[in-house]
Amino acid sequence: MPQLILKIDVDTYRGTREGVPNLVRLLQRREANATFLFSLGPDHTGWALRRVFRPGFFQKVSRTSVVEHYGLKTLMYGVLLPAPDIGKTCAAEMRAVAAAGFECGIHTWDHVLWQDNVRRRDAVWTTAQMRKAFERYVEIFGEAPQTHGAAGWQMNEHAFAQLDAFGMRYASDGRAALSEDGYLANPEAGPYRLQVSGKTLSCIQMPTTLPTLDELLGRTINGVAVETSNIASVLLELTKIPRDHVFTLHAELEGQKLVPIFDQLLTGWQAQGYELVSMADQYRKVKDRQLPVHSLDWGELPGRSGELIVQDTQASIAG
Repeated sequence: MPQLILKIDVDTYRGTREGVPNLVRLLQRREANATFLFSLGPDHTGWALRRVFRPGFFQKVSRTSVVEHYGLKTLMYGVLLPAPDIGKTCAAEMRAVAAAGFECGIHTWDHVLWQDNVRRRDAVWTTAQMRKAFERYVEIFGEAPQTHGAAGWQMNEHAFAQLDAFGMRYASDGRAALSEDGYLANPEAGPYRLQVSGKTLSCIQMPTTLPTLDELLGRTINGVAVETSNIASVLLELTKIPRDHVFTLHAELEGQKLVPIFDQLLTGWQAQGYELVSMADQYRKVKDRQLPVHSLDWGELPGRSGELIVQDTQASIAG
């Protein structure tokens, strides 16, 4: 049975308080598994307003109604309002996810700070940020995290090496390359090991293989305008041919305004014969395989501004 891995990125205070419990209830009702990846430090969402000068930023904002989905208050955190400490104020909500039987892991310490800076930062800065998140996770859950999913799919070579230092066995820090209509540019995309500075790392990478809802909404694909009324069918078309996939969703979107769409997707994927699983479930399936090895690569994806970690489409490095 093909697996569809549900990877839930929790970016904000509001997403943790409101979106996460909504998703837990829905997943339980649909008997679906998933992995929740938490932002564990301050919510500086308001700092993201500095991205106005990034190519494609205004286009994305206009398509996805950022104020509607994130809320005006959230967009003021770190600018006109103090940044709430998510890990301190939402520890009970996070522990409730684990108590409900779902896998939890690290998304980041400070989402905006990481996403906007990590690519050009050194080992000292990178390790300090990651240790803050690691220590806060242990404080909340009483155990070390097993997995990680980078904020904004942004990493650097020091961050990848730190995952190995933490002993993390698997992560989902990047994306698979996609065509303009959302299909995989490389049909062989999937779990791999990363080679950084000549060293093949132990941590298995599970790249997101499907476009996210905010990358599809408001675009015209194959002559069809993608709206909330038809986006589920557009995405389900991409999964008609059975194969393992990783889908990234957000507590701020699918956990709030877009809950009905996510419910349609869960129903549709189950009807297509997918097992809806966590990253841990996928790891158990692939951990003993001889996986391809790829170099660290960056690229752009349709519907998203800026570059991000992308699994390269070239042949794997000989190992």
